[in-house]
Amino acid sequence: QNEAINAVSNAVRRSRSGLSDPNRPNGSFLFLGPTGVGKTELCKALAEFLFDTDEAMVRIDMSEFMEQHSVARLIGAPPGYVGYEQG
Repeated sequence: QNEAINAVSNAVRRSRSGLSDPNRPNGSFLFLGPTGVGKTELCKALAEFLFDTDEAMVRIDMSEFMEQHSVARLIGAPPGYVGYEQG
């Protein structure tokens, strides 16, 4: 996990030092891997460091989106479906 920690910390350092483009996000991170390797703990530590609370993160359990139609719960109903206007 050292490689992931280094990549995240380098991105945070770049954004805080002013070396990154201010019109772009500070970072977008996707942590993949088996259960128990520290993905959630790294996110919690990053949220705590950046925002003073480990609850300042969005966690999406992708196992809930294995069916093709279930992605609508994440991004909204496709055009033509009931509820499309609500997003």
